[in-house]
Amino acid sequence: MSKSYKLLVIDIDGTLLDRNGAISAEDKKALTRARDSGIQVSLSTGRVVQASSAILNQLSLDGYHIFSDGALVSNPDNSEEVYVEPIRKELVRQIVDFAHRVEVNLDLYSATRFFAERETWATDIRRQFFGLQPIIVNFSQIWPEERIIKGTLVVRSAEEKAKVERFRRYFKGSLHLSLTKTPAYPEVNFINVVALEVSKGRALEALATHLGIALPEVVAIGDGANDVSLLSKAGLAIAMGNATDELKAVADYVTLDVDHSGVAAAIEKFLLSSRTV
Repeated sequence: MSKSYKLLVIDIDGTLLDRNGAISAEDKKALTRARDSGIQVSLSTGRVVQASSAILNQLSLDGYHIFSDGALVSNPDNSEEVYVEPIRKELVRQIVDFAHRVEVNLDLYSATRFFAERETWATDIRRQFFGLQPIIVNFSQIWPEERIIKGTLVVRSAEEKAKVERFRRYFKGSLHLSLTKTPAYPEVNFINVVALEVSKGRALEALATHLGIALPEVVAIGDGANDVSLLSKAGLAIAMGNATDELKAVADYVTLDVDHSGVAAAIEKFLLSSRTV
């Protein structure tokens, strides 16, 4: 008999969302069937809550989800936080100072708000694709007061990407950085900056504990480097066909790519069939 799983945790960009920013009809149908069979479905994303809300609504998903690369586990319906790990204020100040010094695009996020210092091509992407409206403010005015959960460096040129490497070296051992991408903007790198202790895997542990579900009863699906810790903790680790080689190496199974409804294929193979055995 197939193993019974109770929780399905899925990444968004490159896993559910294809290069057009859409979720396939097959994926939507499979997720609905999984939920109807009694499986809890949670999203696990580098996105903040605000940038995930439209997808949660589109999929009619309630309950608890992992946001900001694991810095926050919460229920957006009532803002209940199960787990949160903000960046220390002194580190936020250092991040801001360094970004100013090297002149790289930096976003800052609290649990509910998105901050930018000026309008740029990066804020245009946030607004147009992610549905985020920035609060334009001098960062020196907000870091002492705001609880900053995540920062993001948004880069696309070779020069900008080289600045990220300088940033990475400078904050090595102080912050956790992870590269994320979305198929809709293949030339753009989104570098999520969170507290050193943060990972999707640690957030999954907190989520599963809160739900009373053992990690072997969890299925996780992802495509990026920031999903490695997530898949490493799950009972069944599934990488998308378009996943990085690093993620495929830790996966139990590689499904179809995002443009061929890999999530639906995995759900059909491992979750729905087990409900009919």
